[in-house]
Amino acid sequence: MEYIAPLQNLIDKFASIRGVGRKTATRYAFSVLSMSDEDASAFADAIISAKQNICRCKICGNLSDGEICRICADEKRDGSTICVVEDERTLMAIEKARGFNGKYHVLGGAISPVNDMSPDKLRINELIQRVKDGGVDEVIIATNPTVDGEMTAMYISRMLMPLGVKTTRLAYGVPVGADIENADEVTLTRAIDGRREI
Repeated sequence: MEYIAPLQNLIDKFASIRGVGRKTATRYAFSVLSMSDEDASAFADAIISAKQNICRCKICGNLSDGEICRICADEKRDGSTICVVEDERTLMAIEKARGFNGKYHVLGGAISPVNDMSPDKLRINELIQRVKDGGVDEVIIATNPTVDGEMTAMYISRMLMPLGVKTTRLAYGVPVGADIENADEVTLTRAIDGRREI
């Protein structure tokens, strides 16, 4: 069903956001219409402000409101360990878990021939330069456990090998609270490979 032009345009804009389907976009558009003028204005201002004031950290590539993000600027964090992630959402998930006190490097995606994402389109050279600059003892590769994520992890580990830095990969396995019998073969293999002494 085609709506009146201004509403259809709003729906189309919401639908252009990755992960937002037509039904959700329609709900969002109607939600905006039900806002007061002040709230709608504040909503639009928040979008514009985010676009104008958020940039990439010049060190790690994380989202920042200045040249250097708060994590890179934090001297209490361990700069000798760098955790490599595909995007800032993964970074935020690791931060939320509160188990890592090092610094990060955001690649901006994963190597994917299908999606025309080659290594030169990612921030891999910047990572190599960070390691070459010294002070890095370990690089933890935390790319997603997908075909593209694995390919990216292997590529980075090959690039880092001549530099003599310790390179590790996140262990993936059976989630807490899950039955082992319900885990797939890849998950179980990862869990066994990633086992540690207790």
